[in-house]
Amino acid sequence: MAEIKMSLPLAVMVVIYVLELGATHAGPELDPYQTLGVTRSASQAEIKNVYKRLAREWHPDKNKNPGSEDMFIKITKSYEILSSKDKRANYDRYGQTDDTQPYGRGRYSGYRHDNFNFEESFFNFPFNSKNQRDFSDSKYSLHFNQYVNDVVPDSFRRPYLIKITSDWCFNCIHIEPVWKEVVQEMETLGVGVGVVDVGYERRLANHLGAHRTPSILGVINGKVTFFHYAVAKEHLRQFVEDLLPQRLVEWVSDKNNRQFLNSWHEVNKPHVLLFDQVPVVPLLYKLAAFAYKDYMQFGYVDQGLSETVNLQRQFNINTYAPTMLVFKENTENPADIIQTKGMKKQIIDEFMSNNKFLLAPRLVNQKLFDELCPVKQFHRRRKYCVLLITRDDESFSSGNQAFLSFASGNTKEVVRFAYVYQQLQQPLCNILMSSKDSTQTPPPQVVILERRNAAGKAFFKPVTPWNGSEEDKQLLVEELERLQKDPSILIHDAMLPELNNEFASMFVIQWIYASYDYLSEVIDDILHNNWREMMPLLSLIFSALFILFGTVVVQAFSDSSDENSPKPKAKDGSKTENGSPDGPSSRPPKKNFVEVTELTDITYISNLVRLRPGHMNIVLVLTDASKNLLLSKFAKEVYSFTGSLTLHFSFLNTDKHSEWMRTLLASAQDAAQIYACEDNEANSNLDYTGYVLALNGHKKYFCLFKPVYTGEDPDGKTPEDESAASVRRSRAASRDDHPPRKSSRCRSTSTLQIHHKLDRLGLWMERLMEGTLPRYYIPAWPGLHKITPSKKMRAA
Repeated sequence: MAEIKMSLPLAVMVVIYVLELGATHAGPELDPYQTLGVTRSASQAEIKNVYKRLAREWHPDKNKNPGSEDMFIKITKSYEILSSKDKRANYDRYGQTDDTQPYGRGRYSGYRHDNFNFEESFFNFPFNSKNQRDFSDSKYSLHFNQYVNDVVPDSFRRPYLIKITSDWCFNCIHIEPVWKEVVQEMETLGVGVGVVDVGYERRLANHLGAHRTPSILGVINGKVTFFHYAVAKEHLRQFVEDLLPQRLVEWVSDKNNRQFLNSWHEVNKPHVLLFDQVPVVPLLYKLAAFAYKDYMQFGYVDQGLSETVNLQRQFNINTYAPTMLVFKENTENPADIIQTKGMKKQIIDEFMSNNKFLLAPRLVNQKLFDELCPVKQFHRRRKYCVLLITRDDESFSSGNQAFLSFASGNTKEVVRFAYVYQQLQQPLCNILMSSKDSTQTPPPQVVILERRNAAGKAFFKPVTPWNGSEEDKQLLVEELERLQKDPSILIHDAMLPELNNEFASMFVIQWIYASYDYLSEVIDDILHNNWREMMPLLSLIFSALFILFGTVVVQAFSDSSDENSPKPKAKDGSKTENGSPDGPSSRPPKKNFVEVTELTDITYISNLVRLRPGHMNIVLVLTDASKNLLLSKFAKEVYSFTGSLTLHFSFLNTDKHSEWMRTLLASAQDAAQIYACEDNEANSNLDYTGYVLALNGHKKYFCLFKPVYTGEDPDGKTPEDESAASVRRSRAASRDDHPPRKSSRCRSTSTLQIHHKLDRLGLWMERLMEGTLPRYYIPAWPGLHKITPSKKMRAA
């Protein structure tokens, strides 16, 4: 007997697999949505209207094309699937029809034959409750791709209630009766239902943030919200109601009914009023308002209030049954009405679908344009759009009202009426209008157009300048009659631009509402201690605060270290002298000018004699006549070195202190090298203008820059190399008793112009910072006198 129990199920499974495999490869599957040309969120009313139109179009008795019979069969089968609630749900979840799934019902259901159950007989585990639970949940089972591609987009039209379960979850069995009862009620109201088995869809469970079973959550507008209360029918119903936005339905009474109905022009939507006896807005009506929130404004009138008596009397409302009215441009008389005791979702959907648009709505965005004037497709009838191009001015109101009156008498399904404000949709109007004169305000214009593809190509024809007269109306009627007979009268074609979103300015308000909803959700999660879900958000907040705090602290310590940098010590003097770390390459200038002080008897001690170790004073020698010119040139040459903290810049006026300059050069240990280029008899009258001294007050030495000729040097020698060569020539001449000859460079320095004397100062400063210049040591710094006696006598 045991062998029979084990062999029979295996044989049955093999047979089923072979049959399913053959059915899968028998031919291409039928896609009912693509065949009918409707979306997955289409209502039963929309599907029914499309089916009637396509059945008339493709009926073999009327359509003689070779493929019309096959197409008619496909249309009929597609309607059979989509018109049946169970067949449509089965196709939405598994992508299979009755023809492609003749033997299986789903992954969760065990194969049954009379009283024989494969799962029970194979394992001898009598888990009837588990099997029944899996069998009922298989209808609503969700997969990751199905959730991302179907549930999330559809959650912007209706909320979803999802249960998280697993195979060995005994608490899931306890909530099963309540769950079944709630699902049956919510489905009739239009709420989506889903079940996620953690054992098979761990990826989806993690994506939803569900880490324990059982869990119940809601999805609306792509956002996940967890249910935190005891699993009871009333709690779950209230949970679904709380998922919906709070401002979907406005309470209307005798005081605000005119304001509510007259706002159709601003919001560009029809208005729906529901009259009922209950003191709260029914959940069915709230769900319908959420599904059509992009197309209609919704209001609710409580018939039990005394403040609504006049409103009920005005529209002759029956108090014994719920009544729904839809108002369009005419706020005195409703455009459509339904009244029934058993208000069902299918009735409401059909009522809303037939009244989604005004008689002549304003084109305010591209989405509305696409729905009013759809693109022509091969299996659909042509759709024409009669467009009035006008302005929002008082002078145009009579013509606009006449166009609305003409549109209200339209009974043709292929013609839609709309209007557009020229100042708000300027790119579109510039293409469609026949008059291109921008110097004056163009009159209103009526245009008939037909869209050919989604890229924007359209055929159109300007009919007449519109002022609302009887002649204009008669001419428009004649053009529409001609259009039905001959569509080729649309002689113009163009690529239409995308329409501007006129309601884009409301983004700030929508952002405030979204922020409020998000904060409410965060507070709700904190109150219910849902820390596992809150951890990513808390981690992000604390990480941002830590990074911000660390940045502020590091910046504060960096600024304080720059302000309180330690002074260079004496032992670092050699490094500063031979190659200062504060050179131009390591510290850029902090100022956009060079601070140069005059070396006088007052500043002499602080700027030279008592100069701090490691610091140097760069002194320019000049006269009163050359002061302005040399200082300007000096500032340009040394500007790139002003970033160093160890360099100071001064100037010495030889008209006042020429004796100090001679004394300094004479007291140098290598004075012969300094005067190598000069005649001995001319040393006393030597012009020191343009000389630059780098004075190290602490170690008592200086480096000397002498103006040099900047012309081409055939030997390529530097001034210092030329000085060394002149010293060697002077020593040789002393042995031979012949005076040394002056080099060409030394001869040219006396004839240099003032603005060329500092041409090579920048190169000399670089060598100074590198520590490669020769140094002239002195025993002591000579004193500085105010006025040279010789200058006094010369001045007298």
